[in-house]
Amino acid sequence: MAFVFDAELWIWDARRSESWTFVSLPPEASEEIRDVAGGAPRGFGAVRVRVTVGGTTWLTSVFPDSARGTYVLPIKRAVRKAEAIDEGDTATVTVEVLQGID
Repeated sequence: MAFVFDAELWIWDARRSESWTFVSLPPEASEEIRDVAGGAPRGFGAVRVRVTVGGTTWLTSVFPDSARGTYVLPIKRAVRKAEAIDEGDTATVTVEVLQGID
């Protein structure tokens, strides 16, 4: 199961000094991920994924965000630097779910 979408990068307000940068997954994708991964909860409700932004692909997790009602994806500094993106920029993101699929 994979999703491709455009999303704006934003910084998590709770830890602005640490520069935790995220994108929010679309509500429809988040709902499908909840349905597929619902039986295999991990810490903080994380779901393992493979992500591609531009020419960079990496393994990470998406996390549920109750305030937004969607999953959020951390975009690490190395990716932001390699792809020349930062807070407020829009990136095309591919998220492939790795857990909960039979």
